[in-house]
Amino acid sequence: MTKADIVNEIAKNTGVDKASVLATVESFMEVVKDSLANKENVYLRGFGSFIVKKRAEKTARNISKNTTIIIPAHNIPAFKPAKTFVAQVKDNTNK
Repeated sequence: MTKADIVNEIAKNTGVDKASVLATVESFMEVVKDSLANKENVYLRGFGSFIVKKRAEKTARNISKNTTIIIPAHNIPAFKPAKTFVAQVKDNTNK
């Protein structure tokens, strides 16, 4: 499902015009990205959490040059679904 599909589905279910729904969806995504960039997690009860995970510094190998490089510690965004979300997806896999 793409962003356009989400906008169409929300517009159909709520009766709100697509332009307003698109602006709302894009604003939501921008708020989530800004929060994660500021190392603030976003919690949506019953849906899940957008969290910042810390990756430790590690060494890697450049096989073509036969050298070792150090990858510095960094943060990555992650999504952790709520238990009810996971249960709903699991229940629908058998249908």
